[in-house]
Amino acid sequence: MKRIVPITLAVALFMENMDATVIATSLPAIAADIGTSPVALKLAFTAYFVALAIFIPVSSWVADRYGAKRVFCFAIIVFLLGSVACAFAGSLTEFVLARFFKGMGGAMMTPLARLILFRSVPRSDLIGAMTWLTVPALVAPTLGPPVGGFITTFVSWHWIFLINVPIGLAGLGLIVKCLPELEPGPPRRLDVTGFVLLGLAFSGVIFGLSLVSLPVLPVWVAIVTGGTGIAAIILYGFHVRRTDEPLLDPRIFREPAFRATIFGTALFLIGVGAMPFLLPLMLQLGFGMTPFETGLVTFMGAFGAMLTKFFTRQLYAGIGFRNALMGATILSTLGMGVLGFVTPQTSTALIVVLLFVTGLVRSAYFTGQHALGLSQIAEDEAGQATAISTVTRPVATALGVALAGFVLEVSAHGDALSLGDFHVAFFVVSGVSALAVVPFILLPKDAGSVVSGHLSSRSREEALKRSRERGNDGQSPRF
Repeated sequence: MKRIVPITLAVALFMENMDATVIATSLPAIAADIGTSPVALKLAFTAYFVALAIFIPVSSWVADRYGAKRVFCFAIIVFLLGSVACAFAGSLTEFVLARFFKGMGGAMMTPLARLILFRSVPRSDLIGAMTWLTVPALVAPTLGPPVGGFITTFVSWHWIFLINVPIGLAGLGLIVKCLPELEPGPPRRLDVTGFVLLGLAFSGVIFGLSLVSLPVLPVWVAIVTGGTGIAAIILYGFHVRRTDEPLLDPRIFREPAFRATIFGTALFLIGVGAMPFLLPLMLQLGFGMTPFETGLVTFMGAFGAMLTKFFTRQLYAGIGFRNALMGATILSTLGMGVLGFVTPQTSTALIVVLLFVTGLVRSAYFTGQHALGLSQIAEDEAGQATAISTVTRPVATALGVALAGFVLEVSAHGDALSLGDFHVAFFVVSGVSALAVVPFILLPKDAGSVVSGHLSSRSREEALKRSRERGNDGQSPRF
């Protein structure tokens, strides 16, 4: 069971990660076919992430209400139907709606995969089972760019959304046959008001920023949309004070390590989240590469991320969460900034090495920030902490894509995009990501040391002192 269950669940994670990476190399082809600009397709990116942000917080409630296995199957079906709808979309509006519908399924898949694994596998086998769950999911971002580029270049972009259909159908068969039936959890009250307000907040703010420079709509639409989102955030603040079980409880931010992790990661993701949108566009529109050539270049970032798993634990034990996260932030930011200087004359090998190193560093950051964020959270607050941490990623990523698209449109002044416009965008998003170092600077050097195993110099001296005292008392010296 410790292998069959996670491998079966990994099908959903594989599909989601494959979908997120195959589309990046196909944006210019999709835009040309449905009669829009590549930058306008930022709405399709943000629509998917907005759907994730809205529906992830209610995924565990739906699973407890209707059964995790049943909801998991339903989520995969919704995801597959959304994929088919994307393949047959004939306009920007249809494509955006299809991506949002697809995101509704994706929002349930990853959280429920982890929940089912947690409830199906004995605690003693959990670490090994998590490895079987995550490794297939890491393979997908490596395959996605070259596969998506190959299909777009030599077949048609429509097929990049259909390759998940046979995988998903096979996954459904495995789920029905191999996954155990799990009893629904105890009934809980759903914070319906909070769900509605957060949905308006996420969609209003993100779509408002995305629409503000979109020439096909008047500016007042963006202002009204963004204003609605801001008003919903304010109303949710009042709502939290009047309910005992809010959907997302901001009071958990009183814990310093969790607060630093969430705010730092949100800033980090605004830059990093724009990379899958900016880089393929620059390589195709600015360098003249084909989608297939673009995929062969960009997949190296995901390959570097896979290798990080072999040294992350030693890194954080050696220098601690604070220093490692600060270093990873700085190196990743520099890597993005350097992309603002590359030109078609730059060696492709040099770009590939740069993407490999930044992917390696970026993956180390994400591994550490998740562990640090939960390192000092009480057991009864772990659910809220996980929910907020999970929602932060799609929201910040969507904001990053919206910001990158806005910078491109403003820099281009309504003209065709040039290489210089992409350079400006990389400088802006890397500058925002650089701000992520500030929350970690404010943390103590030994923050999260219980989890990382790192000892500061002061802690090490105290441990040595205790060891000597035990030795003098005739006890075995221990740390």
